[in-house]
Amino acid sequence: MLYIATDHGGFQLKKYLIRYLKTQLKKKAVDLGPKKYDKDDDYPDYIIPLARKVAKGKNNQGIVICRMGNGTNIAANKIKGIRAIIGYSIEAAEYGRRDNNGNVLCLGGDVLSNEHAVAIVKKFLESGFDGGRHARRMNKIAAIEK
Repeated sequence: MLYIATDHGGFQLKKYLIRYLKTQLKKKAVDLGPKKYDKDDDYPDYIIPLARKVAKGKNNQGIVICRMGNGTNIAANKIKGIRAIIGYSIEAAEYGRRDNNGNVLCLGGDVLSNEHAVAIVKKFLESGFDGGRHARRMNKIAAIEK
């Protein structure tokens, strides 16, 4: 399952990405909010529930958006089982999946154009985990969560 959530800083980009995912990639993203723009909303109210849903399933993924991607990254990574990565470039999204088995992609609505965000999301969704020495490293990090 693919989940998406944001705060006011990524609200417009979220709407664009949901439309892109549906029409171009034929993927459904469950929108966990907010449903309307509110400049006073708080990203943890949307990102933490998304992270909990992603953590419940091995194949679940999430896309979260705030102004820069940092706050959502911090919030998502507080949940056990989440490996949130900041998608500031196509390469960061690819290697975040390949090397770190990232399951939540954090985007910055103020710093990415719609076209760049789409390319980053596409690469994130089509990339897989390489395993091997990277799995050893991820297992060491997961052990800290226990």
